[in-house]
Amino acid sequence: MATLCRLQKNNYIIAVINLFFFHLVYYSVIATTNINNNNGGFSAHLIRKNSPNSPLYKHKNNKVHRRLMGPDTPGSRMKIDTGSGEHIMKFSMGTPPFDIYVIADTGSDLLWTQCQPCKACYKTNFGVFDPRKSSTYRNITCRASDCRLVALSRPLDYQPNFCRENPKGLCLYRYAYMDTSSSTGALAKETVTLTSTTGKVVTLKDIIFGCGNENNSTITGTEMGVIGLGRGPLSFVSQIAPYVGGKRFSHCLVPDPNIESKIYFGNGSEVLGEGVLTVPLFDEQPGGSNYYVTVPGITIGNDFVPFNSTGTLLTKGNMLVDSGTPMTYLPQEFFDRVVAQLKKTVELDSFISPEDSTLCFNSTTVPKFPTVALHFEGGGELPLNETQLFLRNEETKAFCFMMVNTTTEDYGTFGGSLQTDFLIGFDLDTKVTKNMGGVLFLRIWDFAFSPTNP
Repeated sequence: MATLCRLQKNNYIIAVINLFFFHLVYYSVIATTNINNNNGGFSAHLIRKNSPNSPLYKHKNNKVHRRLMGPDTPGSRMKIDTGSGEHIMKFSMGTPPFDIYVIADTGSDLLWTQCQPCKACYKTNFGVFDPRKSSTYRNITCRASDCRLVALSRPLDYQPNFCRENPKGLCLYRYAYMDTSSSTGALAKETVTLTSTTGKVVTLKDIIFGCGNENNSTITGTEMGVIGLGRGPLSFVSQIAPYVGGKRFSHCLVPDPNIESKIYFGNGSEVLGEGVLTVPLFDEQPGGSNYYVTVPGITIGNDFVPFNSTGTLLTKGNMLVDSGTPMTYLPQEFFDRVVAQLKKTVELDSFISPEDSTLCFNSTTVPKFPTVALHFEGGGELPLNETQLFLRNEETKAFCFMMVNTTTEDYGTFGGSLQTDFLIGFDLDTKVTKNMGGVLFLRIWDFAFSPTNP
């Protein structure tokens, strides 16, 4: 049972968050596994992208806005953070196995990687998967029921009558993200193999994934794709659910790049304990892939800063929980109020970084910052520590706020950096009430961690 976030540190305040909601699945996604020996669940390592243990360690310009671009999603400029908070997951694909490194992303639901033969692939230092060399690779035809899972994610030049005229043609897809990266290719099934944190080999057969032969990335030499952990039926979590004890997982993202994070799937991923705080989780649409919570505002010091300006109604589901976006984004008006309150509370010279619009404070030593807490619908408060909120900029020798503004959206993004030091659990099976997408459970406690803890 994943009830503790095991860090090799002392005197941490750890918050545990559980997200539960009802999920409607319209299509049956089948996977066959041999994980019964793991009591229906397993755990895997997550490596922070800027960790010395990461194969991507030497690459500096990391994406920070990985969120999936939908048909109604407005564009947004890319922002760069050299201390990227993205986490990568390693597994092998095909028979014989080929190593794959992908970004773990709760903001999307497709697992995809680059595939040969490439029409337009970005450069990578780790090779490209070649399905022609795998004995377990299986194409999905466009008339297959599984192909309906990408019915709203077709290539730009896709013709509506393509499947009618080519019933045995490939199931084509295109996924685009907010940082302008994208993947276009064919949906297929393949065997996925990974090594759990206990050293056991976990084999997952017939996993649906995107075999991308036309991909665009804003950087090169880094990740080989994305593993979508959203709540949609195509999600990796949804596919393996029948064989791990349900649609649930939890992760503990560690800010220290020298310590590996962990992710738990199925049985054993539950986050339990006394003192749990319950917060409603908003279900934006049946079959959607995103996790939304409602945030009334933020407390900075002794003052509450509301999400909405005075006289306007609070919108349900105004914050997206997204591990694939390292930075936390706030709508412009809310961001301006937060920045104004920080400037009022922190008695230091400050400036707005021209590179990424972050608020920075000039200080040669770690300043004393005010207490900050994120408020959730239902009255819950989540205390945030300095590691989650501020980052030392080595170039300017300043401490910069890890929340930035978005001018194109009226909701915020609860990014990966703000999720560090928390054990966050997602349960896609639990239904609480008919009119609620689910609830978020939060627990805070002090725990003295030992390097010998598992």
